[in-house]
Amino acid sequence: MSVAANEFRIACGHFATGVAIVTMSNHAGESHGLTANSFTSVSLDPPLILVCVEKTISSYPAMVEAEGFLVNILTDQQEELARRFATPDIDKFDGVEFGFGAFGAARIPGCLAYVAARRHSQLDGGDHTIFIGEATATELGSGLPLVFYRGMYGVPGR
Repeated sequence: MSVAANEFRIACGHFATGVAIVTMSNHAGESHGLTANSFTSVSLDPPLILVCVEKTISSYPAMVEAEGFLVNILTDQQEELARRFATPDIDKFDGVEFGFGAFGAARIPGCLAYVAARRHSQLDGGDHTIFIGEATATELGSGLPLVFYRGMYGVPGR
């Protein structure tokens, strides 16, 4: 017997996570992005990461066809961006400063770190797809991390 979806969501929400914006470019060169807290390292050799993406969001088709993606790990000063990229049915990039990184994916300035990854594989994960990428580049920024805990954004120790 499975646990109820709402009960499961609440229990998992008690695990504090970092927050990232995952960006990618579709075949037409259009930028797409989403807020993710389901990002983690998988392996050091080879250097693999994963991100889980809900199948119903607008960025999902771009993620499926993208050669690679960029994980923009957010600082505590970027909560507004996290909220924006989590909002459905809006132009996520309208008024947002960004450049371009690996695979033509949007690179948001001022992040805590960046991980570019070439798509390695994908797995079915129920209402999500688990995308595994092989890291091709990293870059470090500075600041404090933005975290997500029990449905709220925050900063560790505050």
